[in-house]
Order: sequence, then C-alpha cells, then structure tokens
Amino acid sequence: MSEIKPDAAIPIRPGEELPIPALEAYLNAQILGFGAITQVTQFPGGYSNLTYALDTAERAYVLRRPPFGAKNIKGGHDMGREFRILSLLAQAGYRRVPKVLSFCENETVMDCPFYLMERVQGVILRGKHGGKANLPVETMQRLSETLVDALVDLHAIDLQSSGLINIGKPEGYIQRQVVGWSERYRKSQTDEIADMEQLSAWLQANMPAEEAPSLLHNDYKYDNVVLDQDLNDIIALLDWEMATIGDPRMDLGTALSYWVEPHESDFEKQFNLTWLSGNLSRQEVLERYEAKSGKKVNNILYFYVFGLFKNAVVIQQIYYRYKQGFTQDERFALLIWGVRALSEKGVKALASGTI
Repeated sequence: MSEIKPDAAIPIRPGEELPIPALEAYLNAQILGFGAITQVTQFPGGYSNLTYALDTAERAYVLRRPPFGAKNIKGGHDMGREFRILSLLAQAGYRRVPKVLSFCENETVMDCPFYLMERVQGVILRGKHGGKANLPVETMQRLSETLVDALVDLHAIDLQSSGLINIGKPEGYIQRQVVGWSERYRKSQTDEIADMEQLSAWLQANMPAEEAPSLLHNDYKYDNVVLDQDLNDIIALLDWEMATIGDPRMDLGTALSYWVEPHESDFEKQFNLTWLSGNLSRQEVLERYEAKSGKKVNNILYFYVFGLFKNAVVIQQIYYRYKQGFTQDERFALLIWGVRALSEKGVKALASGTI
C-alpha cells in the first residue's frame, strides 16, 4: 500500500470563494437529488483552472472553473470544450476519465462558465511529496513505465469513430502552436529574457513536417493522473484544458519537458517526481514510447524544446496575472524565475543537441 494519502482538498484560498446559494440552487435544478452542499474545499495543486471539492450528504463532486482574472487571456480556460472532450472520451469507452455531470455557461450563477463531475478517489503524486514519499525504486520504475504506456494508449484512440476529430484542426497545428505561444509570450511579457527570444525565433525557423494526428492531452504528467491506492494503475487522467488534435510528437515533447532528472533544478523538482530513483530517464521514456507505439519518433529535440518554451509561457501568463493584481496567490510571486530557468534549459538543449 502507498504511504501517500488520497489527494485532499484544503480550505478555499482568500478571494477564490464560490457563491454557494446560487450554485446549490442551480445544481439542484440540473441533477436529480443533488441536495444541500455540506462542504466546499479547494484542491491546492495547479496554477491554471481552479478545482474545488463539493460534498453533499450523498455524494462527492468536483467543480472546475477558470481562474479569477482570466478573461483577458483569449482562447484559454474553455470549460465547455473541456466538458465536451470528457464526454466524448467516455462515450468512446476510454476508461481513464471522470464522469462529467453538468456544464453551466450561464454567468449569472457564477461569474464564469463551469462544470461538475464525479470525484475519483485515488492518489496523485505531487511535487510536494518529494523525497518524503518513501516510494521504492521498483514502484517508481513501474509508475513511470505505466505513465508512458498510458500516453501511447491515448494517442491510439480512433479520432473518427470517437468524434474527437472535430475538437481541433490538425492541419498546420505545429505552426499555429509555435506562432501562437510566441504571441502569448509577447502579450504577457514583463521582463526582458534573451533566452525566450532565442527559443521563439529558433522554433519558428525550424518547424518540421507534420505527421498523422492523434488526440493530445497537452499537459501530461504525474500530478494530472489519479493512481489507485496500490500505485499499480492510472484510474483517471485529469486537466483536459489544453487537449486537442494534432501531431502526437507535440504531446510527447511536452511530457518530456515536464520530465525532471535528478541533476536538474530545484525549481523544476517541486512540480514533478520524475527525478526520484527508479524513474525512467527522458531518453528511456522516448525509447519506451517508440517500442510500445511501434513508431519511430523523428525530430524529438524540436518538440522537447517547444515543450520547455510553452511551459515557460504558461508560467509567464500566470506571473503576468499576479503582477496585474488579478490574483493574490503568493505562490505566483517568484514564477518569473521559472520562466528564466526553463528558457535557459531549452537553450542548453539546443546547444547540446540532446533531450
């Protein structure tokens, strides 16, 4: 059995409270027998969409809403789209998604769209567990292999029969992503960082040809999967905010960009546990992905560097919201150093030619 307890919610952060009476009235109109909300807490992980635990006398639910102050970020935090993707995956028989129950786009209930889903009870390995997790080397090796295998399974979902082909436009996806994330960086920029400019220019000048599309999660890492209590299986994959259709190397590159190795920075280690003994290395992740998928992955350095750049832009956007006063969450105060760390890592990868 794991020594890590199932993921627990905490008291709501100041300024991120929910309007309980309006929410309760709406959900009772939508869900038969919903009843009275007895407790609302907040999951502490994540820096983007906000996730809450809602308890009633009968059931446990999870509510997802955009972050406060996010309306100025065009195209992000689309709750309706996230709800639809989860619905299509469930209809296609994909077992690693929570059951979604209700989507609300009426902003008179709250100040934003939101959706409700069932709560999946299990273990989430977060960076905060660090060396305190006391997880055996064999367990971490098995989990890292399972994580890779589940990504291969995700990329193998049939886009046509599932209807997921309609959630994105695969043609020109690489170009749109590279140009789009470069534009997002410029719009949220607060500091002059030469490495970010270098990465943006290199990515735009060296785009590879696209390959056959698949479903992309686009935020694939340990703290977005729910494990069973024995740490043998992934029972749910969470946080589908950035999921779309496109070249699967984009998804693999992003996953590799999250994959921190033992010699790398403490900033990165606080977000992922891939540095613990027993985990595959990034090169071993690539090799297992190729073996399980039966496909050779070309130009992986490009997609790894793009993943680092994209993650740096995501952090920059969050830091921008903090600097603009849209959130008081003090976790965000030092995130600019994360932008510097990831962009420096990307430049070093280009110099070495390795992931």
